[in-house]
Amino acid sequence: MKPRINIITLGAENMERATQFYEQGLGWQKSKASSGDIVFFKLNGIVLALYPAHLLAEDATVPDEPRGFSRITIAYNASSEAEVDALIAKVEKLGATIIKPPQKVFWGGYSSYFKDTEGHLWEVAYSPFTTIDEAGNLVM
Repeated sequence: MKPRINIITLGAENMERATQFYEQGLGWQKSKASSGDIVFFKLNGIVLALYPAHLLAEDATVPDEPRGFSRITIAYNASSEAEVDALIAKVEKLGATIIKPPQKVFWGGYSSYFKDTEGHLWEVAYSPFTTIDEAGNLVM
């Protein structure tokens, strides 16, 4: 297996609300490949997909039983602490739930966590140990 991830698919209970959060709220452009029940957002080198949660569970042949912590987070690395603060303020206005307010963290950076409108856990972090290139990619 080659070391890459092509698509992250998030199960959504309310596709309209989830799509609005990412498209109108965050300003991400919906891909023309979106059709029927699936919505795609092309990001830097990866695709984020939204798909009805019950259909995603059915496709994976697992029960559709949401529960507490899913043991996965999605991270957005910002280029400054101010960008973390601004993004968290924006997603809160869009209906996200702030789980951990922006703060200095034990590993020497600055981060915050929020749940999007469908309950997916996102981290927004600034790390002084990495950089973001002109294309928005994380350089490690």
